[in-house]
Amino acid sequence: MDAKKLNKVDLIFDQEGCNALEVLDKALECTPDDIINDMIDSGLKGRGGAGFPTGLKWKFTRAEDDPVKYVICNADEGEPGTFKDREILDKVPAKVFTGMAIAAHAIGAKKGFIYVRAEYRFMRKTLQKQVDEFNQILKDKGHDFHIELRWGSGAYVCGEESALFESMEGKRGEPRNKPPYPTKNGYLNKPTVINNVETLVYATMIFRMGPSEFNKLGTADSCGSKVFSVSGDTNNPGIYELEMGLHVNDFVDEFGDGDTKAVQIGGAAGFCVPRKNFNNLVIGFEGIPTGGSMMLFNSTRSMYNVLHDYLEFFTEESCGNCTPCRVGCQQLLKGIEAVKSGGKSPSYLDDLKSLAKTMRTSSKCGLGQSVANPFISIIDNFKEEIIY
Repeated sequence: MDAKKLNKVDLIFDQEGCNALEVLDKALECTPDDIINDMIDSGLKGRGGAGFPTGLKWKFTRAEDDPVKYVICNADEGEPGTFKDREILDKVPAKVFTGMAIAAHAIGAKKGFIYVRAEYRFMRKTLQKQVDEFNQILKDKGHDFHIELRWGSGAYVCGEESALFESMEGKRGEPRNKPPYPTKNGYLNKPTVINNVETLVYATMIFRMGPSEFNKLGTADSCGSKVFSVSGDTNNPGIYELEMGLHVNDFVDEFGDGDTKAVQIGGAAGFCVPRKNFNNLVIGFEGIPTGGSMMLFNSTRSMYNVLHDYLEFFTEESCGNCTPCRVGCQQLLKGIEAVKSGGKSPSYLDDLKSLAKTMRTSSKCGLGQSVANPFISIIDNFKEEIIY
């Protein structure tokens, strides 16, 4: 599999090379169709991890015959090990606001919202001031798009787009059945574009540099660059923007401590890659996609403890709406505890894997569906640490 070598990029946090308001003026001179076509040509896929083409999302929303539409920035950054969106909102908020305004122009929306993680309330005063200033600039320029802040209450499941809508509407944060999708029935059952913080910044950068320049970065399946939150057993923790499509091995060479035995790609909901597979896997949509969390573990770490922590997290954060997730998370946690204590034989892990696969196919939303990712990848690659 072709992959890029590790290449550090500076698009997101480049302060001098991008005047967001100049980019906005340039984009608003374009027709909505031109904006959408540029987004499609850029190859930008959603940076939250799911990877849906951004241009198509905007195109489908624009096509809806409804006078009221919304743009929502998902800043509910609740995935363990992810802390990049906080930094983006702190360092380059104008790029986020500009991306929202570009999306609004493309789909015909007058209203936008930034749904911010509850734990980021320390940013509230500053962020509100910046939003107010941006809204005034839009008003002075004669644009009738307006942005508001909305704050979460600490529920992990509200990072899922439909649960986020429910929360914004004052309801319990639970995922909706799909279809219909947000492009048709989103916030207040109106056509809605919802993108995460990083995706909206890249929308801004695409209109600064042009779609052809953007998709020169990365690979055919994973265009552009990506911001990674690096944590765990590393000498270089922090936030880094890297070209998409790099090998796990190159990532470990750069950020590992010389004794890396596993990398958890995509946070608790992602996949655990063991050392033996570092050379075989690509970080990207053609390999293992990620919303940005990259946690490194060395040989001092117990992968049983890692998996146990993940399952405790999922058990706590499950909204309880669907049985596969509500019961499944509890049973997986109890199951590995029973195997570890000797109450169940090692063969019981195969039954637990079957349960995890059932959760993947039958859970209502991404929380329950993704539990199988860390569970199966850790069981398959570190079984001896679960048994002994």
